[in-house]
Amino acid sequence: MNQTFTVNGMTCGHCEMAVKRAVKQADPQAEVTIDRAQNLVSVQSDKAREELAKAIAEEGYAVAA
Repeated sequence: MNQTFTVNGMTCGHCEMAVKRAVKQADPQAEVTIDRAQNLVSVQSDKAREELAKAIAEEGYAVAA
């Protein structure tokens, strides 16, 4: 299932990699696409939305509802 998150605080390529790594730790099979200009993170995953959002937040980024 495709899920899109608004993630604030991503300012560079390192931030993108940190978010991707966090999602991959929650679901190694996930496909992650990031549009930093619009603060959007799209994740193709069967994991619960809350679990993915928590992984991103634990990396230090604000996930909007």
